[in-house]
Amino acid sequence: MGRQTIIRKSRKIIHLLITGKVLLIPVLFLFFVTGCKVSYSFSGASISPEVKTVSVKYFPNRARIINPALSQEFTDALMDKIKSQTNLVFVDDGDVSFDGEIVDYKTSFLAVTGDDKSAMTRFTISIKVRFTNNVDEDQDFDQVFSRYKDYDATKDLSEVEDALVEAIITDIVEDVFNQAFVNW
Repeated sequence: MGRQTIIRKSRKIIHLLITGKVLLIPVLFLFFVTGCKVSYSFSGASISPEVKTVSVKYFPNRARIINPALSQEFTDALMDKIKSQTNLVFVDDGDVSFDGEIVDYKTSFLAVTGDDKSAMTRFTISIKVRFTNNVDEDQDFDQVFSRYKDYDATKDLSEVEDALVEAIITDIVEDVFNQAFVNW
């Protein structure tokens, strides 16, 4: 089949579609598009339609070093993430629930220089999370999520602590949310 024949047949099909003489293809296309239910989420969350409610309990700080604001900051950040990425309704005893505790909050020295001083310090937060899915128990988990950030050892933790805590909480909340709701 030559190029000219292909062009003629393509033009004929386009003409038939434009003039409405061939309605079967567009009608079938619309039927399939509207007849199928597809759920998309910008967050990537894949939540069962049976799950309608969520509960998030306060995460107490059980670490050896206590940051008095950390429990509330983490609990609020997790709730904010769920509110912004899902349509779940917050209740006391939800279809899915989160609880746990902060288990570690520490610094450790890295990269010792030639004069026996540390060049970098690692700041780590670890949070134990229990996720219960009352609709699908196979989704339950009990896991410690840990993240760290490194900072210049010449700085005192109090100089960088707020920014590091915020960044680590953001990372851990993302990890917890993905473990609970993103099923790739």
